[in-house]
Parts: sequence; C-alpha cells; structure tokens
Amino acid sequence: MMVRDTIRAAAPEAAAGRGTAMRRILLVVIGIAAALAGVVWTLQGLGYVGGSFMSGATVWAVIGPVVALAGLALIVLGLRTRHRVR
Repeated sequence: MMVRDTIRAAAPEAAAGRGTAMRRILLVVIGIAAALAGVVWTLQGLGYVGGSFMSGATVWAVIGPVVALAGLALIVLGLRTRHRVR
C-alpha cells in the first residue's frame, strides 16, 4: 500500500516537470520565430529584401528590431529557466 501512495504522490510532480520542460521549449521556439521575423522585417524595411508592401517602408525598419529583441528575450528566458528542486 505504501508504494502506491508514493507513486501517486510523485505523479503530479512528474507532470509539473514535463509542463516546465514544455514551456521552456515553447518559449525558445516562439523566440526563434520572432527573432527571424524581426530580422526579415528589418531587412525589408531597409530595402534589402524586395517584393513586399513592407519593402522600403521605414516603419518596418523600426518594428523589426523591436520584434527581434523580444524574440531574443524569449529565447534567453526559455534557456535560463531553472528546474526547482523540492
């Protein structure tokens, strides 16, 4: 009986650990996507990448770096999240 109680008590902690790992991966993936989008938008805003309504529009040269920095912040946050030991 004692083994079952121990397994049941450990199950929520294991599920919480998987949730934390999934959150870290999600933060890194979203951060990479945002950083790449920010770089492309910056290049389009500066006129280096053509073929879009954003090409040569100064507003995208401003929005792009902001989004890229936000993406980098998400990547750092996802990679720096530490596991809590109980």
